[in-house]
Amino acid sequence: MDIKTAAALHRLRLASVPEAISFPALLIFGTGFRLAFDYDALVMPLGLIHGLLFITYVVLLLDVWNRTKWPFKRVAFFFLLAILPFGGLYGDRVLKREEEAGVIAARARKEGVVNA
Repeated sequence: MDIKTAAALHRLRLASVPEAISFPALLIFGTGFRLAFDYDALVMPLGLIHGLLFITYVVLLLDVWNRTKWPFKRVAFFFLLAILPFGGLYGDRVLKREEEAGVIAARARKEGVVNA
C-alpha cells in the first residue's frame, strides 16, 4: 500500500466516527426535542452538521475506492454503514484493521521478508 492510499484510508477513518455520531445526535436531540418539547431550534444546526459530515464521508469513500480499487460490494457496504446509526463506528474498526495490515505488509516488503 502506498502512502497516498494509506492516507486516504486514514482520512476516511477520521471522518467515519464524527459522521457515525452526528446521525444519532440528530435523531435523539433534534427530532426528540422537537417531538417531546416542541423545540425545533436544534434540528437545523444538527442537520447541517450531519449533512456536511455525510457528504465529506461519501467523497472520502469515493477517493478510497478510486485508490484501492475495491469491489463495488465493499464500497456499498461502507456506504450502508454511513446510513445506519453508529454504523461508522464499526466501519472505523474495519478500516483500522485494514490500515494496520497495509502498514505491516509495507514494512515487510521494505525489510525484504515477503516479495509482494
